[in-house]
Amino acid sequence: MRRTAAVAGAFYPANAPSLEKLVKQYTITDKESVKAIGVVSPHAGYVYSGSVAGRVYASIRIPSDVIIIGPNHTGYGSRAGIISEGVFDMPGFGMEIDTELASLIMNNTDIVTEDHEAHTAEHSLEVQLPFIYFKNPDTKIVPICVMGRGFDFVRAVGEAIAAAVKSSKKDVLIVASSDMTHYEPDAIARKKDRLAIDKVLSLDPKGLLQVTSEHDITMCGVIPAAIMLVSAKLLGAKEAKLVDYKTSGDVTKDFEEVVGYAGMIVV
Repeated sequence: MRRTAAVAGAFYPANAPSLEKLVKQYTITDKESVKAIGVVSPHAGYVYSGSVAGRVYASIRIPSDVIIIGPNHTGYGSRAGIISEGVFDMPGFGMEIDTELASLIMNNTDIVTEDHEAHTAEHSLEVQLPFIYFKNPDTKIVPICVMGRGFDFVRAVGEAIAAAVKSSKKDVLIVASSDMTHYEPDAIARKKDRLAIDKVLSLDPKGLLQVTSEHDITMCGVIPAAIMLVSAKLLGAKEAKLVDYKTSGDVTKDFEEVVGYAGMIVV
């Protein structure tokens, strides 16, 4: 299976040299990269959130395998759709799927199922790939697109991923793809997003679900982020750090309706 890039030329450059140049500009750093268990990284167009995503990936090492969990924006497919073999084609490169690791996840729960439809037009996983590839071209991926709800769902998927990582004995990073508050005034977005960010920094997946529900925080990848936290804690995570936060208003200078972007790492 070769999955064709869905948003090249819209969310990021379709021209391969331009894409590589842009991603490398975003990931320039003078700090040493750390080993992370998980991250939260935004998935908007690079003009809006690329600098935040770049700071996340610049701050971490990219291991041999990356599990990417993204929210399902299209509504197509299953509650937790995975692609277990093939290649995600991107401008100028392709990223191979780790069939062994994907199969281990599916073996651990019947919630995660083989599902190409969920991924066909989904951008939330795709926009992460250039940042991963240009730091480590040999990395394999496991793409999971989710639209399930509730902590029981989160816990089941998170536990299945953690068990698969442990049994594989591979060096794995878990990426949760998420933007934060959508289309609210900048000051309100920042206040709401801080509530959600604090739950991630506290490694509190159940609290993250509760606070986003209670305060109507439109964090589109709250489920992926909560799944990542469940897995990361089972894999020994001790702390989390906010790497960067911006809103679209920082780019457009329109502060009436913004989208928030947070970059966080879990170690």
